[in-house]
Amino acid sequence: MNKYHELQELLGVEFEDEKLLITALTHSSYANEKKNVLYNERLEFLGDSVLQLTISMYLFSKDENKSEGELTKLRSLIVCENSLYEIALKWELGKYLRMSKGEELTGGRRRVSILADAVEAVIAAVYLDRGIERAQEFIKENFKAVIDKAVNNEIILDYKTTLQERLQKTGEVSIDYDVVKEEGPAHRRIFYTEIKVNGELKGKGSGYSKKEAEQNAAKEALAKMEGINE
Repeated sequence: MNKYHELQELLGVEFEDEKLLITALTHSSYANEKKNVLYNERLEFLGDSVLQLTISMYLFSKDENKSEGELTKLRSLIVCENSLYEIALKWELGKYLRMSKGEELTGGRRRVSILADAVEAVIAAVYLDRGIERAQEFIKENFKAVIDKAVNNEIILDYKTTLQERLQKTGEVSIDYDVVKEEGPAHRRIFYTEIKVNGELKGKGSGYSKKEAEQNAAKEALAKMEGINE
């Protein structure tokens, strides 16, 4: 069994045209190194539209009492980058991506933005291969946990603020974010950040901006806290 068949079993979708799935998993950095290779940016665009429509229809039919504003807020939580990233982790999508060695060496297989974009591309591949009805079933099957979290107001967008609020419940604490490394060209700079609480290392994160790196460090710290609490 090749790795793409393995992924199809994990996704619960058998592709008639496996090339669509392969394209969905191909990052632009890989295509830049090869000739005549399609990559997933156009599929991301289409997948985002299919996802938005499916989630909109689901929320619209689920609760007749919710206003337009409430529905919009819920949808934005479900289709946000962090939610897509959680789906990518569930699918173990990082190990199936095709990308350049340079992108891989700088953490591309774990990068939030790359994984989130790949989820949208996979959705588009399912839509093109199996049609809109199967694509919508696929989305509802795989996003059920995310939808439930959004409806129950359990999705966090600002990890830094949430972490600070939880830590300060136990009293005054010192929270420090430090950029420990930067790498990559100026137009594609990657920042690596550590968060320390009262001088003790609690999390690490990376991103294309200091803000993104800090949010990801705070997210890791929160995940560790929740693991301890469990």
